[in-house]
Amino acid sequence: GRILIPYSTFNFYKEYLFGFETLVFQVHGVWPLPQQLHQSADRGCLSPQRFSFTYGRDSAAQTGCSVLDAAFKRYFSIIFPDFTKGSENRLQYVWSEPQPFVVSVSVKTGGCDGYPDEDSDESYNLSVSEGQAVLRSVTVWGALRGLESFSQLVYQDDYGSYFINKTEIVDFPRFAFRGLLLDTSRHYLPLHAILKTLDAMAYSKFNVFHWHIVDDPSFPYQSRTFPDLSNKGAFHPFTHIYTQSDVMRVIEHARMRGIRVVPEFDSPGHTQSWGKGQPGLLTPCYKGGVPSGSFGPVDPTIDTTYKFMESLLKEVKFVFPDSYVHLGGDEVSFACWQSNPNVRKFMEKMGFGKDFTKLESFYMESIMNMTAALNRTSIVWQDVFDYHERIPQDTVLEIWKGEKYQAELSRMTQAGHRVLLSAPWYINHISYGQDWRNSYAVQPQNFSGTEEQKKLVIGGEVAMWGEYVDATNLTPRLWPRACAAAERLWSNEEKTLNADLAFPRLEEFRCELLRRGIQAEPLFVGHCKHEYDGL
Repeated sequence: GRILIPYSTFNFYKEYLFGFETLVFQVHGVWPLPQQLHQSADRGCLSPQRFSFTYGRDSAAQTGCSVLDAAFKRYFSIIFPDFTKGSENRLQYVWSEPQPFVVSVSVKTGGCDGYPDEDSDESYNLSVSEGQAVLRSVTVWGALRGLESFSQLVYQDDYGSYFINKTEIVDFPRFAFRGLLLDTSRHYLPLHAILKTLDAMAYSKFNVFHWHIVDDPSFPYQSRTFPDLSNKGAFHPFTHIYTQSDVMRVIEHARMRGIRVVPEFDSPGHTQSWGKGQPGLLTPCYKGGVPSGSFGPVDPTIDTTYKFMESLLKEVKFVFPDSYVHLGGDEVSFACWQSNPNVRKFMEKMGFGKDFTKLESFYMESIMNMTAALNRTSIVWQDVFDYHERIPQDTVLEIWKGEKYQAELSRMTQAGHRVLLSAPWYINHISYGQDWRNSYAVQPQNFSGTEEQKKLVIGGEVAMWGEYVDATNLTPRLWPRACAAAERLWSNEEKTLNADLAFPRLEEFRCELLRRGIQAEPLFVGHCKHEYDGL
């Protein structure tokens, strides 16, 4: 038989197996680290044949809840990756008849057909004991986070048997906004690459997909109102576009994983591809008093620009259910505006003098007011704040410039604005070695300001810009490096300051990502029990 003797509460075991004594240490970490996690050395065996998910009697959600019904099927396959129909009789080294194990899920409110939003409660409590686990949450989104944690607690021994230790978890996110940006303009990312990224995001408890869908190089979004934007602005009008059904599929895939989809239509700069399908939108540049044939940013001096933007934003509201929309506003070059005589006349008429930041402010204020009239919250890049624009108070500001972001956090929050931090998490920048440690060391609220100011930091996001990234290298460049920011945005900072202590958990989580089909790159020298096989 098999005798297990607890060695310590850190899951050391002395195993007496067929007369051989071995010392086994097993890390059963959860990534990101829960707020409170208590584990004992007591463990139970799980059998896929006798394992089930069920709804608690007092749960507001019951069978028929689209989000949780699908999650139960998904997590069964994740927890028991070797188990397929027809393998029920496969030999496993089990020393006794496996007992039933039931995961009971209870949520206080329904909302199975809704979308996650900025106010969604993602907290959960998980209690694992002999023969059962009880998961309680306020919402289905909290239940999803709890199911993810549960799935990471299950492990296999060398003989293929599944185990879980007695565990108590009380958990909730530190920040409400935990985002990841993908750029689908500089390189087109096929739909499957986006969906796989959403899967991996859910494994790390990210909850916002910031879709930087269009930019200078290409306009892959197929607009129903302005079809020529993608017909003429995409890399290819049929193969390199996102149709309306593609966008719906992304939004639904994200919803089922508790992830919001926030689209970005960046203007007035970063719009070269827009001009191909929307004549008259961009500013004609002049050289020597005559048009040069090139174009600059959106022309902010003519009415047709604002009519176009209003129609596009109305469509965006119709297509994307989230209450947030990112309006960009960064890196606007003023050279073309300066060269254009009509723009200069407009500046004079408006009393802007030669200060082109005032012209950009005029444009951005108009677009933000349009968004507010559509009952949407604007996110803009920090440039908009830096130009002293009159920004609606509920606008969210995003910091992307790397140097001195702490000073920017102080200034923005002092002005009463909510802020997202992205600057230290531009992980499209790569370097040799364990650069995840740089991301892990970030302290988003470490700036001079009051406690009220610090509460205005609503979260942050990892950015994966696409100059050198397409579907060939997206996944290994993102994972597991993005996981460092995921833990910083979810977990208690005081418990997760030491990257050396985090390393074994992250190493284990990286192996788990491989097992789940995510080609996460190695952290350092080592191996995984289940290596990526290259197929």
